[in-house]
Amino acid sequence: MLFFALDRSKALGHNIAKAGGFDVAPHEEREFDGGEHKARPLTEVNGHDVFVLHTLNGETGASANDKLLRLLFFLAACRDHGAARVTAITPYLPYSRKDRRTKPQDPVTSRYVAQFFEAIGVDSLMTLEVHNPAAFENAHRCRVLHLSTGSMFAGEITARPTARTQAVVSPDPGGVKRAQLMREALQEATGKDVPFGFMEKRRSAGVVSGSHFAGNVDGCVVHIVDDMICGGSTTLRAASAVRAHGAVEVHAFATHGLLTEDAVAALSETSLVDTITLTDSTTPNPAWATRFGDRLRILSCAPMIADAINAEHNSLPVSARSVQK
Repeated sequence: MLFFALDRSKALGHNIAKAGGFDVAPHEEREFDGGEHKARPLTEVNGHDVFVLHTLNGETGASANDKLLRLLFFLAACRDHGAARVTAITPYLPYSRKDRRTKPQDPVTSRYVAQFFEAIGVDSLMTLEVHNPAAFENAHRCRVLHLSTGSMFAGEITARPTARTQAVVSPDPGGVKRAQLMREALQEATGKDVPFGFMEKRRSAGVVSGSHFAGNVDGCVVHIVDDMICGGSTTLRAASAVRAHGAVEVHAFATHGLLTEDAVAALSETSLVDTITLTDSTTPNPAWATRFGDRLRILSCAPMIADAINAEHNSLPVSARSVQK
């Protein structure tokens, strides 16, 4: 097996390798005038089972588009040079939110991204907590491994003992299945019933609306779970609603931290949310620790990905796989 981590995912790559008990294979990335680039493995890939990590969120100096293209080119080079199998690992996969047409002439961008991977001959694609797992699986023709962070979040919650009833809430109807899976994991971990709720949400032209909340959270410690936090408005709307329905504490959980400056400002200044828990599927901005202090918790997804890599390489069931129907 060979495991590569492209440059902008190097820190996560080394954590995954350490957790999995394997090495990070050497590679080279070069920049050229005019904005072009190349990347190549620096070890023989012919006949090997190749895994390539690159998390594809946009960041300063590298857009999601640029990172996606670099990954595709590197995967294609491994295929060209005889890799027996090629697996792309994208902890954050861009464009997964655009999985259907909501307006006339709309693109279905998630399917187009899937076609890129298909075109270069990728055998498998591994990712964490996509926006819509069913749409993700339907878009791809290669083998897909969708890893859920619900059990990891449930473990974090049980490590925070409280005598109060704990509840799980989805901030929108589209995330109900994700929140239900976390609720089930929390019930299994605690042996207690966990109330559930969800928030109404509609979005059009970037404007979010909908104010109805369903669920009984009066007197509860509420955990709002989502796939990502970006602008922060979805989390804040849900937090405001559960506070109005009697929640005594509110904790936000999201796999992917894509926080904008406005989101950091709004979430760091509000008293609606007690803590925010993210994973390192995207590299946390060091400035967040200063703004949030001990209200921010970062959990590592490296052990989960490492276990999935080892299981996949050895043709064993990937226990972290989330099958969401």
